Amino acid sequence: MEVTDANLQLLAGYLQQTLSADPNVRRPSEKLLESTERQQNYPVLLLNLIDKGDMDMTIRVAGAIAFKNYVKRNWAAHEDSDEPDRIHESNRNTIKTLIVTLMLHSPTALQKQLSDAVSIIGRHDFPKKWPQLIDEMVEKFASGDFNVINGILQTAHSLFKRYRYEFKSQALWEEIKFVLDRMAKPLTDLLQATMQLRTMHEGNPEALKVIYSSLVLVNKVFFSLNSQDLPEFFEDNMSIWMGAFLQQLAVDVASLRTDDDEDAGVLEHLRSQVCENICLYARKYDEEFKPYMEQFVTAVWELLVKTSLHTKYDALVSNALQFLTVIAERQHYHGIFENPEILARICEKVVIPNLDIRPSDEELFEDSPDEYIRRDIEGSDIDTRRRAACDLVKTLSVNFEQKIFGIFGQYMEILLGKYKENPVANWRSKDTAIYLVTSWASRGGTQKHGITQSSELVPLPQFCAEHIVPELERPNINELPVLKAAAIKYVMVFRSLLGPQTLAGCLPQLIRHLPAESIVVHSYAACSLEKILTMRDASNALLFGPQVLAPHSNQLVSGLFATLSLSGSAENEYVMKAIMRSFHVLQAAAMPFMGVALPRLTEILTFVSKNPSRPLFNHYLFETLALSIKIVCQADASAVSSFEEALFPVFQGILQQDITEFMPYVFQMLSVLLEVREASGAIPEPYWALFPCLLAPPLWDRRGNVTPLIRLLSIFIKQGSAQIQALGKLNGILGIFQKMIASKANDHEGFYLLQNLLFYYNAAELQSSMRQIFGLLFQRLSLSKTAKYLNGIIVFFCFYVVKIGGSPLLQLIDEIQPGMFGMLLERVFITDMAKVSKDLERKMVAVGVSKLLTECPELLTGQYAAYWPRLLQALIEMFERPPEKLPYLDGDAAGPGGDAVAGAGVDAEPGYQAAFSQLNFAQPKQVDHLAEVNDARQYLASSLGNLSQRSPLANLLAPLTAESKQVLQKYCDQAGVRIA
Repeated sequence: MEVTDANLQLLAGYLQQTLSADPNVRRPSEKLLESTERQQNYPVLLLNLIDKGDMDMTIRVAGAIAFKNYVKRNWAAHEDSDEPDRIHESNRNTIKTLIVTLMLHSPTALQKQLSDAVSIIGRHDFPKKWPQLIDEMVEKFASGDFNVINGILQTAHSLFKRYRYEFKSQALWEEIKFVLDRMAKPLTDLLQATMQLRTMHEGNPEALKVIYSSLVLVNKVFFSLNSQDLPEFFEDNMSIWMGAFLQQLAVDVASLRTDDDEDAGVLEHLRSQVCENICLYARKYDEEFKPYMEQFVTAVWELLVKTSLHTKYDALVSNALQFLTVIAERQHYHGIFENPEILARICEKVVIPNLDIRPSDEELFEDSPDEYIRRDIEGSDIDTRRRAACDLVKTLSVNFEQKIFGIFGQYMEILLGKYKENPVANWRSKDTAIYLVTSWASRGGTQKHGITQSSELVPLPQFCAEHIVPELERPNINELPVLKAAAIKYVMVFRSLLGPQTLAGCLPQLIRHLPAESIVVHSYAACSLEKILTMRDASNALLFGPQVLAPHSNQLVSGLFATLSLSGSAENEYVMKAIMRSFHVLQAAAMPFMGVALPRLTEILTFVSKNPSRPLFNHYLFETLALSIKIVCQADASAVSSFEEALFPVFQGILQQDITEFMPYVFQMLSVLLEVREASGAIPEPYWALFPCLLAPPLWDRRGNVTPLIRLLSIFIKQGSAQIQALGKLNGILGIFQKMIASKANDHEGFYLLQNLLFYYNAAELQSSMRQIFGLLFQRLSLSKTAKYLNGIIVFFCFYVVKIGGSPLLQLIDEIQPGMFGMLLERVFITDMAKVSKDLERKMVAVGVSKLLTECPELLTGQYAAYWPRLLQALIEMFERPPEKLPYLDGDAAGPGGDAVAGAGVDAEPGYQAAFSQLNFAQPKQVDHLAEVNDARQYLASSLGNLSQRSPLANLLAPLTAESKQVLQKYCDQAGVRIA
């Protein structure tokens, strides 16, 4: 693809069409661009288009976004597999040569996208493959052009902010040192020069805005570079930085004040970032920070006292309060807070004003309920005043409990007294009181269980009975909605401490609030119900099982579905999750509601599939459908045809219209339906009509499809291998296996598919391809061996031994290359089989190796006999050593090859990812191919016992260590076997 004017115009036309609201215009253009992007010079053409000043700005922005997404998709794709690099080397070099300069002279709208692209490239190439980047950036500091400097600082911020959260490693230390050696001094010089420029441009508001924006970015980069450890340069120059921070906290430039009460201006951003920076130092480097601590406490206190309640100051106040919280946590700073007068002033001047609900919060409650909920109960309100004030209260009440109890106790009485005088006028006082109790009583908890530890001085059940339950019992569920929401939240937060009796009394009240007009109130009611229904007692039984829930079930289920009809809640994720949880608790008792629920769920699915916009709602919708299928078909397996009749048209629409967000869910649902059908005969024709589509390569290019498609394909192999053979589709399946095994991310899926073929497919036809399959396995082993791949190949070869036999495995491997089986034992089995960690896989390895040791003549007396004692020694070590927990196995339940149990993890959050989310109620069935083997150690002992009856083992056992001989004797004694 040449960089010509004609091609630029063509590209511009397609980008223009990707902006169309009409999917019939938009989607073909998106697909065409996606198919073109692997051509050489495509990214260079995009950069040229972005740089064309005479091109329409919307097309240039679309081009910049397309370029960023291109980089995101392709820059590191080849690192994950053995497929060729998608970007030509010359294009990579051209991009790295052009992009920084292009970014710096581009308008702001383009600069942001290009800066993101630089940081994506930097994440993979910097510093080893792009060492010149940092020098190129630092050079621009001397340009004196603050628009250029700010572009560089923005890129540095994007590039270095990962230092804030990455795990410590040698490679990370080396990279940070590389950056610090080149950036720390120029950044400090830039800080000093910029601080001086403020005074030189005092009368120029435009210049001041750019200068202060630079200071914000300098502070952000400072935070990133100091996040892992305190760099020596910054420690040596701490007085420069801390002096600048003190000035920045105190500065007030009249021309930079904004009239806007909601959006923060540059001064607010600057002070807020300073508070973050000093908070970092107080938390991590308090010894070095100690000389400056009192000055900063005074400066932050003064800032808090004079800062108004306007929304634009929220992030600033939140970070300032967090700084005070960190100081209050430190034992050696307790002297500051010991004085009851200071504590009382903190309570009066800082805590109470920031706990009070403000008009802007009430506006958010009514006009943007989703955002209010997100901030209030999802833990994302980390930047809100209320959360920061609550954290400060919590810290003070932990460290100064008696004093705080006295001070806050008085405030509580005043607030509740005001409410009693005039509930309608003074409801805000009670709302503040509830928040105060929540923060001061909390001592620790989890997202799953809510608050689980509290102050002994605060009687939570008593407060609930006296002040919370009366609010829930008010006849009018739409009265004082903010207070209703606070009362419901109290029950939700303290559910683990209120006791079953209190919760049982609250249950009908929560159900009663489902039809409330306020979205926040009925969302909180649904959320509380869902969380209460997950609670378990000491014996791990549900606290509110089907018997307890049954009397309320009609009102609960009908109330939840009715809530979905309320304005603004058609796709309410809390309500859908509560429906799912109710069905899960009720199980068979949910059957009477299915006649109404299933058509409604299908109707909702049809509606949301037209424009998927609420990922969590959609996830719980599919969970509820999967659960409904299981509940109904457990009672009557033939009911599966009714589900197919209702859902197939919707599923077909989703697949035909290529609705990517829903496709992984549809594949999981089809797997559930086929698994239910397993006992009832052949796979019906509609599924076979779909089968060829499942082998289409474009489907497999999307990561989110891979796991559910592998599972679905494996079910087809299990239930319909004869039909697959008749259709001549084995080569198509082997093509998918080849693609999977080449990918470091998906090789485990390839092994899972191969195991299913080996177990269920026609052995004679498969055997003709087996040498080619083994060739691919060894090719990958030699080219890019990983711990995960070694795990997979060891388990698969043991599976082959169990299913086909040890001698056929040995002969097949040695046909590829003479003596290769010995190398496999030497370099793979003996060194790495103890690292296999999943229980079922360890059993497979143990039985497979036991069979090799006792049923393979070539290992007993042939050319490989020398490996026999070493292989047995390695097997004993595997039995005796606890399995290593390897990082690649941290999602054990997620893949079809995992040891997942149906419904496992149902009490956990789904961990929604855009690519793929495993449905808990559609977990793959766990298959134990060695169910008859209960104890692998005894299996080894029995196998050795049988062998010893055919030939003596003394010479073979002689090289074992004394300890291993003892362990082996123990296995034999337990199995009642003699091998000597």
